[in-house]
Amino acid sequence: MRRFSVSPIWQTTQRVIVLVLGALVVALGYSLFQIPFNIAAGGVSGIGIIVNHFTGWPVGVMYLVMNLPLLVLGYFHLGRWRFLTQTVVAVLIFSTATDLFTRYLPGWLDQFPLTNDILLSAIYGGIVGGVGAGLIYRSGGTMGGTSIIGRILQHKTGAPLSQVFLYTDGLIILTAGLVFGWEIALYALLTLFLNGVASDYTLEGPSSVRTVTIITDRPDELSQALIQGLGRGLSRWQITGAYTGDTHTMLLCTVYRPQVNELKRIVARIDRRAFVVIGTAHQALGYGFTPLR
Repeated sequence: MRRFSVSPIWQTTQRVIVLVLGALVVALGYSLFQIPFNIAAGGVSGIGIIVNHFTGWPVGVMYLVMNLPLLVLGYFHLGRWRFLTQTVVAVLIFSTATDLFTRYLPGWLDQFPLTNDILLSAIYGGIVGGVGAGLIYRSGGTMGGTSIIGRILQHKTGAPLSQVFLYTDGLIILTAGLVFGWEIALYALLTLFLNGVASDYTLEGPSSVRTVTIITDRPDELSQALIQGLGRGLSRWQITGAYTGDTHTMLLCTVYRPQVNELKRIVARIDRRAFVVIGTAHQALGYGFTPLR
């Protein structure tokens, strides 16, 4: 069968489209839900809200200016020119769109802000902003600001983005509490948390597969039953128990989430003494699952 390769130009175009869309979504969520209630949920965007409160300077312009030194830092740690180009594009679009949305949305919408419930604004500000940020990360860029620091720490330590952002943005939320009151700071913390969760979800996708490790003394019979019952392949190797010194067989199988119960029934029917560990995986790529591209 002939395989068709994806054009590098088309791949670049896709990344740019996702990057632009993500920056616009982040700017929309920021302008609709955070700015009207001074929800300074960390980051340079949070600093922009705090400074705007005292000076009236446009938050988009401040976001662009404060990002300049952080862009230099990201250049040396996150891909040099490729990182710099993509992040500059995201920062420029976000800064411009934020100032345009802030200026024109009140006239375009029948009601602005969309809701007077600050809790709803905190929730949707985090979700919408997180989805947009996740799209930007999928394209290979960042939103600039403290997300540059967050991505560097993620690459160095492997920590989830949600956890990294809680550390890097805590001081800014603390400052927002001193300026706007501690109730606003609590809402900002909620927005920050939801932003991290939503960005992780958008970046990695839903967890639809499970990895299963089975230790059994009936490997042949169990392997055949799983292959026939689930239509999935397995890997197997001999292991030795550290406590007993006995030799067993370990089976490794990856299945879709709806297949887990059937797998457990098959194992229980063949070998009730088997030891089974079921883990969560975000993606399975290759034969039988999502094709590698």
